[in-house]
Amino acid sequence: MNDRFAVPYGPALLVEGDVFAPGHLGELTQVVPFELVDAVLEETGRIERRLRILPSRVGVYFVLALGLFGHVGAGLVWQKLIRGLSGLVIPVPSEKALRDLRRRIGVAPLKALFETLAVPLAQPSTPGVRYRRWRTVAFDGCGSLKVPNHERNRSWLGKLRSRLGPAGYPTMMLMALVETGTRGVLGAVFGPAQTSETAYAARLLHLLDRDMLLLADRGFDSNYFLEAVAATGSQFLTRCRSYRRPPVLAVLSDGSYLTQVSGLRLRVIEAEVKANGADGSITADRYRLITTLTDHRTDPAPVLVRLYHERWEIESAFLALRHTLLRGRVLRSKDPLGIEQEVWALLALYQAIRHTMVTAVETCADVDPDRASFTIALEAARDTVVTADGVLAPAAKDQADLVGRIGRAVLADLLPARRARFSARIVKAGTSRYQAWNRRPDDHRPLTSTSITTVEVTVHEPPSEPDRKPPALTPSRRPAIARSPDQTWHTAPTGTRWQIVQAILQQAPEHARRAEDLAAALGITGKKKMHSFHVQMSAWASRGRLVKVVPGTYRIAPQSAIDAAP
Repeated sequence: MNDRFAVPYGPALLVEGDVFAPGHLGELTQVVPFELVDAVLEETGRIERRLRILPSRVGVYFVLALGLFGHVGAGLVWQKLIRGLSGLVIPVPSEKALRDLRRRIGVAPLKALFETLAVPLAQPSTPGVRYRRWRTVAFDGCGSLKVPNHERNRSWLGKLRSRLGPAGYPTMMLMALVETGTRGVLGAVFGPAQTSETAYAARLLHLLDRDMLLLADRGFDSNYFLEAVAATGSQFLTRCRSYRRPPVLAVLSDGSYLTQVSGLRLRVIEAEVKANGADGSITADRYRLITTLTDHRTDPAPVLVRLYHERWEIESAFLALRHTLLRGRVLRSKDPLGIEQEVWALLALYQAIRHTMVTAVETCADVDPDRASFTIALEAARDTVVTADGVLAPAAKDQADLVGRIGRAVLADLLPARRARFSARIVKAGTSRYQAWNRRPDDHRPLTSTSITTVEVTVHEPPSEPDRKPPALTPSRRPAIARSPDQTWHTAPTGTRWQIVQAILQQAPEHARRAEDLAAALGITGKKKMHSFHVQMSAWASRGRLVKVVPGTYRIAPQSAIDAAP
């Protein structure tokens, strides 16, 4: 590509280069420079053979700008790109021309661009990024990305179904590996939401290395997955499901114990975490963590339990991507290739914004990157696009500006240090978010956010083998569900319908059972009678007699709740 097309914008720009002028992203162009875009276009074979009115380089920046201004149409996005380029002869393409430009570029350049930007953002000395010598990272999936309800999208993603019927829009699963200290994305894959998170995460394992400590939820504790993570050389600290009973090889002085899982020598920490609220409320939960950090002297159990809390930083990353950048909207494209291009562009744009935020924060001593506001950085980036400000970095070294306009906006309004707080989690897909029964009856946490005064971590030693039993159920655990329709009951209960249901559920109060199984025991048949029974079960749950685990599945409530129920 001729260098004359990359000279600064303004009156000195050659007329031949005016077609390249809209190809910018404001100050973010310094993170995604022209040379990088040209390189990925050439690598993927998408660079034009002749000079066009809409060159491929301009097309890449245009697709990125579509993500930056997702609330307006393609024509208005183009107007924002050219608004700050006064004095130049700029083409004004039609919507069809812009659509054809996207199709000509395709998916590969945007994917290659994201993979180039998807690197650890923080320096080793940046606060909150490392535990000892390991950079903390986390896996998780975001299953709330919605795409247009078009036949081509449905054939790829399908539709999720619930008790109220199929979802309104096809839903996509996005699996990401995130650097928890900066919330930067190190890798991502996406596809139908029906595929398991573990299957998606396995496609990102090659990104782990010996410098990383993986924090993962209990959905990633399968033996084969832990073996695959350990094979990368990285360490892991993963929550383990409550029903697993790993063998106890040796009990350590801090209460944790060594075990062996599929040839891996690991360490298990069973702890109770109790948080005391400023309003006097108390919430507690039991955690079982399994880790490759087997030395209790260098990695005490209470320290690792508190470190595991960093895993939730990936939820903040998804919040910024899904709700701040996308504003919860449905994606634009009506075909799978357009959706793929759009998602890779959004991820590349998100990573570029995170890069400017981390660079700015690292110019200040002892400032954690989580104090940088993504919303402020995003709005500042949008402003620089409209004004075409900071497109090219100063040539002279003594004029270099590491912070820039976006960074100065972030540093001028840093978020306060994070305060510890908690509140109740509400069923997200309930019939109404305002109905009280959407909460678990045994969840006593406050509805509003409450500050935490103290957090107590108690490590429990494993009981002796004959006395080992699965830990008691807590509000955050989903109990086992008995799904066999031909369940053989221990006794043949008699009495009223409630007395029979109560007697059956009390035979195994830790288990939940489907309404269909209970109806079979009662001899209820027929569509209308089954519907009436489902309504009655739901009414018992709303009164506190039963606990609704998932739609159509119940377990018995504590006796005190039953006695107090109307």
